[in-house]
Amino acid sequence: MTVIIILACLFTLLLARVPVALALGTLGLGMLIVGGFSPLMAPQAILSTLDGFILLAVPLFLLMSNVLLKAGVGADLFNAVNAWVGHWPGGLAVATILSCGVFAAISGSSVATAATIGTVAIPEMISRGYDRRFVYGLLAAGGTLGILIPPSIPMIVYGFITEESVIALFLAGVGPGLMLVAFFVVFSMLHARFFQPNATSKKSDPAVRWKLTLRAFPSLALALLIIGGIYSGAFTPTEAAAVGFAAALFIVVVFLRTLTVADFCAAVFEAMVTTVAILLIVAGAKIFGKAIALYRIPQDISMFIGEHIHTPLAFILVVSIVLLLMGLVFEALSMVLIMTPVLLPAAMTLGFDPIWFGIYMVIMVECALITPPVGLNLYVIQSVANAKLVDVSRGVWPFLMLMVLIVVLLYLWTDLALYIPFKL
Repeated sequence: MTVIIILACLFTLLLARVPVALALGTLGLGMLIVGGFSPLMAPQAILSTLDGFILLAVPLFLLMSNVLLKAGVGADLFNAVNAWVGHWPGGLAVATILSCGVFAAISGSSVATAATIGTVAIPEMISRGYDRRFVYGLLAAGGTLGILIPPSIPMIVYGFITEESVIALFLAGVGPGLMLVAFFVVFSMLHARFFQPNATSKKSDPAVRWKLTLRAFPSLALALLIIGGIYSGAFTPTEAAAVGFAAALFIVVVFLRTLTVADFCAAVFEAMVTTVAILLIVAGAKIFGKAIALYRIPQDISMFIGEHIHTPLAFILVVSIVLLLMGLVFEALSMVLIMTPVLLPAAMTLGFDPIWFGIYMVIMVECALITPPVGLNLYVIQSVANAKLVDVSRGVWPFLMLMVLIVVLLYLWTDLALYIPFKL
């Protein structure tokens, strides 16, 4: 009964358009007071959360992605990939997905990936005859690769909450991330083959290919630097974010010379706004999480699951439905912060690896990014393309089904996530 009352209060606050961070923090503080606990636990919980070293990676990755966005790196990357694969069936769509994958490996941000590649790809694809809804859905879904292919801000937050290795989480995301890229590419080629036969491009001249590749090479090198440095143990995820930001500045200022002072100031300001929003949500969720822990709600849910759900498959089915429904209301980071402390103890009781469960959570959170009415990527693409939200929403459904298929494969074949970090 307590859980139902708390959820009702939370949804009431959200439906009243109270910001997520304020809703979580206020409800958590109210629960502490009503439960007879000291309200001083709230500021103590915030302080213990926001001084975490690993959270420094969040503003640094955001700074890096915003600098690259303002410098037009996405256009260089897209043009280079398109030069190599643009003449394939559905070549522009394939180039878009591959560009999203590479930029995801640089930025760690879904919104930045969708905005950066979408700005270039949407007008180009529509001008070549691609269906608008397919284009919008492709970019909204392609942007979700930003939080699955490492580095990933939600993985950093998950690792911070659970005290699991962020490096292991990053490596575990590689297999599912590449599999999802492959699914998107195959679907795009089949869609072009059967529904867009005239949406083709001419094969680029070899000289043009190499010229565009040389222009985009620093971006590719940056992705390799970040992933290679983390994989080899040369630096931690936080250090990787700092190195990536410094390297991104060098690339756009010295090599490409496409970043102005005004662009840099805008990138810093936007990164600051996003960082503050994320940290406020983290702080609010920490107060809420402290309250539900004191109310023993995770233990009660674990006990309920133990009494009524006896198989791992049933647990995953129930949790997947819950997360998909929550995705209609909550944005990605809020879901990770709220649901991880509640679900992880029960998952581990049923034998799920915490690293595997983190990747599963991130994929389900990806689905939340493209489900209306709160899917942030939908609004990003709507803004970039000046499109109707209903068109963007309809376009993402085939890609959402492919993401659900990845979850099925991840359950049937756990090594899809666990092989690289633990067996390679």
